[in-house]
Amino acid sequence: MTAVDPGAYAGPDGYAELVLRCVESVPRGRVTTYGAVAEAVGAVVGRGGPRVVASVMRRDGASVCWWRVVRADGSMAPHKAELARVAWLEEGTPLREGGRVDLGVAFVVPVPGADRTGG
Repeated sequence: MTAVDPGAYAGPDGYAELVLRCVESVPRGRVTTYGAVAEAVGAVVGRGGPRVVASVMRRDGASVCWWRVVRADGSMAPHKAELARVAWLEEGTPLREGGRVDLGVAFVVPVPGADRTGG
């Protein structure tokens, strides 16, 4: 991976772009968490947290594979849970009994600055 220029992601739009790039780095059938995305983005720009990532995903996440970002317990927000489950099953994402993603198997660390290719 090449180094990411923090200056390229200054301001709220830049932060959002970096969040979306992290999400797009998650391969089919795998997931990451809001916290992991916040950590990856924070390592580049030095700010943000899981709630900021969730805000970006609420506002701009429809353009990426949003179902690949889950809560720390492997669950999805209730209003998106059924749509996410359909995507998880289609992609072969490992699930635990009860419908949560099995983070022990499916978790990946997102990569800041990955090319935006679509989900």
